[in-house]
Amino acid sequence: MGHRLSKIYTRTGDDGTTGLGDGSRTQKDSLRVEAYGTVDELNSAIGVVIAALPDATDDDSLASMLLDIQHDLFDLGGELCMPDTTLIGDRHTERLEQELDRINAELPPLKDFILPGGNLAAAQAHLARTICRRSERRVIALARHEAVNDTLLRYLNRLSDLLFVLARTLARATGTGEILWDHDRDR
Repeated sequence: MGHRLSKIYTRTGDDGTTGLGDGSRTQKDSLRVEAYGTVDELNSAIGVVIAALPDATDDDSLASMLLDIQHDLFDLGGELCMPDTTLIGDRHTERLEQELDRINAELPPLKDFILPGGNLAAAQAHLARTICRRSERRVIALARHEAVNDTLLRYLNRLSDLLFVLARTLARATGTGEILWDHDRDR
């Protein structure tokens, strides 16, 4: 692949529009741009999780899994940017489910709600999870007005579950532990 960005600024977006992958232009605050922009934000948040992985974790396995997810999210955003294009399929969601089952199998059952936190990596995973949920809401909003691959919604839904389980794993990896919600605390 040759050089794709020879110039960073083009001035074509100065009027509040942006180009989609099919060559058409749309408003920068359109539902489609909002959806793929939030997926891009999620991808960046996952990059922060990778950077925050503690040495006490199986760093390579988790980092590799998250890197695969970043590639998926780039494709997912590309699919949203290029109407009538399919890049994410059932196999992507199935891979997330396998990872989710693998990671969750090592955790004790959850009996209480947990608060986001525990350590830096766990907190970053929780933040990525909430951005993932927002991405899902943005794609749902877009799907009310335009055709969207249903697999994208399943992928994002499963990814938020995986990020939750990852946050639990990371909170325990350094001995910090999860922070349980205390519904009886003195108010």
